[in-house]
Amino acid sequence: MTEDEIFRTTTQYRLWSYTQETLAALRVSTNLRAAVRVRDALRRRRSHEENGEAASVSQVNCLTVEEEQKLVGFYCVKAMEFADFCEFPTNVKATAVQYLKRFYLSNSPMTYHPKQLMPSALFLSTKTENHYISLKNFVAKLPKTTAEDVVAPEFLLTQALRFTFDVRHPQRGLEGGFMELLAISTGTYHPAPGSQTSSKSLQHEMLDLTPLENAKLKVKSSADLKTRIQIAHGKAKEILKSSALLTDAYFFYTPSQLWLSAFMKADGPLANFYLETKFSGSQGVPPKLLSTLQGCIDLLAQSPSVKPGEVEIKELTRIDKKLYKCRNPEKIDLVGINKAHKREGETKDGAALDDQALKKRKLEHAPRDSDDMFGPTISK
Repeated sequence: MTEDEIFRTTTQYRLWSYTQETLAALRVSTNLRAAVRVRDALRRRRSHEENGEAASVSQVNCLTVEEEQKLVGFYCVKAMEFADFCEFPTNVKATAVQYLKRFYLSNSPMTYHPKQLMPSALFLSTKTENHYISLKNFVAKLPKTTAEDVVAPEFLLTQALRFTFDVRHPQRGLEGGFMELLAISTGTYHPAPGSQTSSKSLQHEMLDLTPLENAKLKVKSSADLKTRIQIAHGKAKEILKSSALLTDAYFFYTPSQLWLSAFMKADGPLANFYLETKFSGSQGVPPKLLSTLQGCIDLLAQSPSVKPGEVEIKELTRIDKKLYKCRNPEKIDLVGINKAHKREGETKDGAALDDQALKKRKLEHAPRDSDDMFGPTISK
C-alpha cells in the first residue's frame, strides 16, 4: 500500500476532509444555528428577569462567519505561542491547533469562547501525542487558570472531535524527502527497481538545477547541494509549523501534498526535480498533481501572520467586544456545567440543572441507587 492509500483509511480522511464549498457551507450552518440558540437563551434569561413577560432579543447583533474565523485563528496563534513557551514538540502544537479548528466546525465562539477551549485542546494533545505532563504542572504555566478550567471543556471537545484523536501531520513526509535528496546529492541514492537512471546521473542532474533567484549560493559541488537542500528543508519546516496550521490546508490536502507544496514554495526547482525522480516514465509528473500542489501553495500564501499587527489586534478587540453582547449565557460557566453533568447531567434544552431540580432527581432515583450491587433481595 502507498502512503496515500494508507491515509485514505484514516478518520482524518473519512471525517475531516472537505472541499472548499462544503467547508464554507458547514461553517455557515453552524453560525446560523448558534445565532438562533443565543437569541433563545437571551430571551429565556430576560423573560425570567422580567417575571415571565415576553422579552424581545431580535436586535442582538451576532458574529458573522468571518468574525468567528478571525477569533478562532487568533486563539490558534495563542495555542502555538503557549506550546512554544512550554517547549512542547511540534506534533503536540500542531495537533492542538487542529483540535481547535475541528471543534469550531460544529460549535460557535458565541456558544463556547475559544479562550476557554484553548488550554483544554492543548492539554488533550499532550495526552494523545504521548507527551506526558501532569495537570498540576500544566496549570502552573497558565496565569489565572485552575485545573477545573482545563478539564471542564474536555468532554465537549472530545465529543465535537467525534472521539477521533489521530491527526496525520506532514512533517514525517518532509523528513523522508529531505533524506532522499541528501542521498541523491552524495550519489548514494538507490533508484526504484526498473528505473533507467543511476545514482550518479541523478547527482549530476541535481548539480545542473536552475539556481534560485537572488540565491547567494552557487552550487558547484556535493557540499553546495547539501547546503541548498538544508536551506529548503528549513524553510519548508517553518511553513508547515505556521502557514499550514493557520489556514484550512489540513481540511483540503493530504500530508504528502502539504509537505510537497511547502517544499515547492521553498525551492521550486529542487521540488520539481524530486517529483521527476518519482515519475521517471515518459508521462512525467501528472499535470493534475502539479495543479493541486499549486492550489495548496496559493492557500499557504494567504496565511494570517503568527504575530498579528496593530490593525489585526484592533479588529480582534472589536470582535471580542461584540461577542460579549452575543454570547450564550447558558454556556458561559463551563465549570458549573461540567459539575452539573457529573451530578446527573443537563436539562433537555442544555441549561445546567439548578439545585432544586438536582435534589428532586436524586430522590426519584433513591430506591434504585440503594439496591445491592447484585440487585434487590429475592422475595420468598
